[in-house]
Amino acid sequence: MAAERIFDRAVSVRVRGCGCEERRLNVRVNIELLSISNPVQKKDLAVRLTDDTDPFFLYNLVISEEDFQSLKSQQGLLVDFSAFPQKFIDLLQQCIQEQNKDIPRFLLQLVSSAPALDHTPVSLNVVETNPFKHLTHLSLKFLPGSDAEIKKFLANCLKCLKEDKMMLEEKLKRTEEDLTRQLSYTQQSLSEKSRELEKLKNEWTSYTTALSNKHSQELTSEKERALQAQTQYQQQHEQQKKELENLHQKSIQQLQNRLSELEVINKDLTERRYKGDSTVRELKAKLSGLEDECQRAKQEVLSLRRENTTLDAECHEKEKLINQLQTRVAVLEQEIKDKDQLVTRTKEVLDVTQEQKVILEESTEEKLRHIEKLETTIKSLSAELLKANEIIKKLQGDLKTLMSKLKLKNTVTIQQEKLLAEKEEKLQKEQKESQEMGQSLRMKEQEVCKLQEQLENTIQKLEESKQLLKTNENVITWLNRQLSEVQMAKKLDSPASAHAGGRAAVSPLSMPDRPSFHSSGLSHPISPLYAFQNFLEPIHSKNGNSQCPVSKVQLNSQLLKATRCSDARTAPAAGHAANKENGEQLGLESKYLKKKDDSIPLRGLSQNTLNLEYLRPYLPAKAQPSPRAAGTPASAYFPGS
Repeated sequence: MAAERIFDRAVSVRVRGCGCEERRLNVRVNIELLSISNPVQKKDLAVRLTDDTDPFFLYNLVISEEDFQSLKSQQGLLVDFSAFPQKFIDLLQQCIQEQNKDIPRFLLQLVSSAPALDHTPVSLNVVETNPFKHLTHLSLKFLPGSDAEIKKFLANCLKCLKEDKMMLEEKLKRTEEDLTRQLSYTQQSLSEKSRELEKLKNEWTSYTTALSNKHSQELTSEKERALQAQTQYQQQHEQQKKELENLHQKSIQQLQNRLSELEVINKDLTERRYKGDSTVRELKAKLSGLEDECQRAKQEVLSLRRENTTLDAECHEKEKLINQLQTRVAVLEQEIKDKDQLVTRTKEVLDVTQEQKVILEESTEEKLRHIEKLETTIKSLSAELLKANEIIKKLQGDLKTLMSKLKLKNTVTIQQEKLLAEKEEKLQKEQKESQEMGQSLRMKEQEVCKLQEQLENTIQKLEESKQLLKTNENVITWLNRQLSEVQMAKKLDSPASAHAGGRAAVSPLSMPDRPSFHSSGLSHPISPLYAFQNFLEPIHSKNGNSQCPVSKVQLNSQLLKATRCSDARTAPAAGHAANKENGEQLGLESKYLKKKDDSIPLRGLSQNTLNLEYLRPYLPAKAQPSPRAAGTPASAYFPGS
């Protein structure tokens, strides 16, 4: 029997019991197609209702083709058995889509005849709601699961959980292995990069020194160039300023001369206008008297009146023209005054003009008196009026020419002002560039100061590392002396070579490939560690009541390696190191204690020497280290040491 799972999802269901209120419950709906081949191939639809929170909640329904035919006839379904599972799934999906809404269109109802779901049959209804009626599209009856079915279901759940657990454990192991590999790789890369960092620091120091030299040279050259450029620009600016001032003074003098000429012409015109006005008034008075006296000359008077009216119109027009000219002259005077405010000579010119005005007023009074005498001649006045009209026309032409000349001068002055503004802008730009150069110089000086501080810090660190090296070398020399003293004491204490050989064979710390000592001397060089081990044996044999054996003495792995290397290197000089009569010190040679350039500084006694705390009870009073040698100074590069 093969089972094909079609649908497996959690759906919110409204549970309705007999005499109880409705409540919501999340139920997992599982739909499977069961294909049975014995004896005839059939397909059954199995539907299971479970609750993730309650493992004993189990309802089953198995629908065969025959059961579906009866269900189809009872509920009036229009679907065949082959299409029924998909349609049922579509209804469930619509219920899932509508379950979060306040008024859902499709509902799932779980109806039971009992007040609670206690192993009683249940019907699952798919209901469509509308304002008129609740329509049940499908109603399926589920039976509660028996004990065997519940056990089978729980066993399947346990099996699935165990499989998931196994998968997760395998994943955990894989991830742990990957992480350990990554950790080792990162540690290697960290060590490599720390070396690269040291190299880069050295390169950086050399590069900074070269850069500081280059920057200082560039700064001096740029300062000289900036000073030269400033002097050149200042000279050019002063020359241009002088030329412009000369041109401006010349133009102002020309305008002042022209203004004085215009004022003289304006005064002449005003005098003539006043004369014309006075003559017209007198003529009107005389004409009125002549009308009373002479009625015969009415036609002449009428003609004269007509002439007078024409003359009045012409006078009014001329007055209007004069007013316009006066307004234009006033505008020009205002422009000239605005320009002359910068010049102090205008005041003197104005004072002179006022004096001339007073003189001209006096002369006008005298001329008026003379005109009163000449009032009798009307014909001469008319001729003078015609001449005055011609003169006014000429003055109008002169004014037009003057206006055009003034416009040209204004354009020239505007162009000169533009040139001045452009030159001022250039000067401002050059000043800004000089300020920027000064700022860049300050920045470079600050960078040089920072680099000097970094150099001082590195020098301090180097001095600290040198002090550390000295202390480490002192400690190593002290240890070598102690080891040599121990070896000498060992040789003096051992009375016979036979006892020493037997003791070396029995000792757990003795090396099998080392030959025994002879009375005549050592046949090969003795390593410091080997001598120290042989020294510990008699002490341990004397102190028989001590609880800790010699085998528990802890040695540092790095010292073991160092002793092996020293045994291999000191093989040619075996006779000199072994003879007691020569008086030479045993232990490491002086060439291994020399400072090398590529050597790594020692971080402390704990990594490069014996663990003295464990060895102190076995050492004699002379061989124990002094408190000064035991305590090492704190390192600047290795704070943890």
